[in-house]
Amino acid sequence: MSFADSYLGKLRAVIGPRPVLMPGARIVLHDRQGRVLLELRKDFRKWGVPGGHGELGDDIATTARRELYEETGLKVAKLEPFGLASDPRHETITFPNGDVTQNLAVLFHAPKPKGKVRPDAEEALDLAWFTPRALPKDLLPNSLRTLRAYWRFRKTGRFQMI
Repeated sequence: MSFADSYLGKLRAVIGPRPVLMPGARIVLHDRQGRVLLELRKDFRKWGVPGGHGELGDDIATTARRELYEETGLKVAKLEPFGLASDPRHETITFPNGDVTQNLAVLFHAPKPKGKVRPDAEEALDLAWFTPRALPKDLLPNSLRTLRAYWRFRKTGRFQMI
């Protein structure tokens, strides 16, 4: 789906770039070696975890699965929520085109992806697997917070509110 056809794209056509509260999902996809999949985003030219905003009629798991598939070409059978990102100090994002969102993102993790990794030509420049000790320096701040919350969840088993 193109941005113009998405719920947020249609909303932007009416409200312009002013701030809008947007629900969405982020997915920490990990492999058996403990590496996480990141995408080099076209808009910011920085690395981030896959994810995106909801569409009318979607539940949050559907949003997560759709965004993961659109951005990476991968599908997952199991999604486990591990946190919620909602702090406006970290979740208010100004995009390069001037649009502003305050995100409210359910954070999921998923093992054992199926399919062939391929970046979405509209949104991503590249996809790559990274170990926790070798993350890219140009990682989006909210993605770094998401990964840190995921690793805390793995250690404690406690749902993360960030």
